Amino acid sequence: LEVVAPVVLGSQRLGGVRVGMDLVGVRAQQADADAQLESGINEVGKRHLLVGLVMLLVLFLIAAVVAVYVQRTLVQPVRLLADAARRIEQGEYAVQLPPAHSNDEVGDLVRSFGRMSQAIARHDREVRKLAYTDALTGLTNRLAFRESLEQRIVQAGQRGQRMALLFVDVDDFKRVNDTLGHEAGDEVLLRFVDRISQAVGRHGGEQSLLARFGGDEFVILVDHEDAATRAMDLAEVLVAELARPLSMNNRDVFLGSSIGITLYPDDASDATSLLKNGDIAMYQAKLAGKNCYRYYSRAMDHAVERRVHMEQELRGAWERGELHLVYQPIYRTRDRRMVGVEVLLRWQHPQLGAIPPSVFIQVAEQSGLIEVLGPKVLRAACMEARRWEAVAGGEQLFVSVNVSPRQLRSGDLAAVVAQCLADSGLPAARLHIELTETAVIGDEMLAASLLDKLHRNGVKVWLDDFGTGFSGLSHLRQVPVDGVKIDRSFVADMQRDPDDLALTTAIIAMCHALGITVVAEGIEQQAQFDLLAQRSCDLAQGYWLSRPLSSTALLELLQ
Repeated sequence: LEVVAPVVLGSQRLGGVRVGMDLVGVRAQQADADAQLESGINEVGKRHLLVGLVMLLVLFLIAAVVAVYVQRTLVQPVRLLADAARRIEQGEYAVQLPPAHSNDEVGDLVRSFGRMSQAIARHDREVRKLAYTDALTGLTNRLAFRESLEQRIVQAGQRGQRMALLFVDVDDFKRVNDTLGHEAGDEVLLRFVDRISQAVGRHGGEQSLLARFGGDEFVILVDHEDAATRAMDLAEVLVAELARPLSMNNRDVFLGSSIGITLYPDDASDATSLLKNGDIAMYQAKLAGKNCYRYYSRAMDHAVERRVHMEQELRGAWERGELHLVYQPIYRTRDRRMVGVEVLLRWQHPQLGAIPPSVFIQVAEQSGLIEVLGPKVLRAACMEARRWEAVAGGEQLFVSVNVSPRQLRSGDLAAVVAQCLADSGLPAARLHIELTETAVIGDEMLAASLLDKLHRNGVKVWLDDFGTGFSGLSHLRQVPVDGVKIDRSFVADMQRDPDDLALTTAIIAMCHALGITVVAEGIEQQAQFDLLAQRSCDLAQGYWLSRPLSSTALLELLQ
């Protein structure tokens, strides 16, 4: 390496300086310095790498410890809570929750979740109790009974065992609510439940199940090897027990029960069919006169189908002109003069022909159609009676219209009668309302109140089928009536049966003593008429006197 530089003084160059150096030694020193530097750097790097690895290991250990801590104190409890939530959602409320020893937020969450789980379980029990238990009686309800019945059917099918189903309906329970109030009705139901429960406990067996289906309907499942015999014994006991009077508000309430019995697997092999068959059998027990029991039979299905078909046909029959009125004259016995008529309803079906009143009136009564047909019949009869004045030559003929027990229980009979009289212009004294004795006896308080309203309006009330009900004579003092109609069964046997003649004579004498008119119906022979006339029976009607007439034929007779 050579370096040359001038030497000057002012502006005059005096000379120069030349310096030379050998670079071999410098390069050797540089190489030695580089080697020492590299060696130092490598040593420092190794030390730093070791420190870094140690620090990384320490961080890893710290991270692992933190992860384990978080897993045990946070993640695992949250996962357990999530799993518990899914099980609760599926309806499994007895879940195992993680221990909550800590007082941090997670511990609070676990404890809150535990309280929530217990509350949900408690509410579920309450809801299930409400859903599967009758609120009034505490008995199994329809839903729970249906589920239990299906399970019992499966078990009975596997064992090859029979079961019996009893469908119990309290007779005429609506009268209790209408007359004594719903609170008294609930009390009556509770007493009935007590009687039924005791009877089931004694005669139904340990596996028996009692349920309330709503209102006054109860169902009993007899699950026993000898189910048929047990069911019959239980039904007989229930009919006797439920017929005993109940004392409510210082008066005796007489009800009774209609029971239908069906057997598994004899009558049906599924829950729906068994319940339907029991209902049908119970309905047949009501048709048989109530306060009894009936077994289901295949013929009942056909009878129910016929009844349903007749009910469908009866709806609208008045509007289609299939229903019409006929009039049976009523005569005075002392001079055989016609003084009034009884209105009768007839049904001429286009395909089935003439349907007996005893058939379709019963269907109308049970289906509630009588509440629609009754006012129409009453109105038409009043309108027709108004037309007779011009033909009868001044004779004030009365018209007698039958009223069903269902119309009596509805409570608006007096208003319907008043409206029909107002629309037709018929004097109230020319309208007679006929009520059956059994309907009046069934509810004396309601009957007395309604009859009092009718009397105030000037309408007369007759008691039909007199003598066929229980304690009929004693009720004449309590229920105000203007006349009684001696039942045709007494009239028919007067000549052959001295007892019927004596009873008829006693009824006439007693009614006259009370100022009540006596009408005899069903007279088919002159001898019957003569016997009644001799005993001063006031009025009479029957085929011997006249068959029911159409409106045209009646007008011709009046002319």
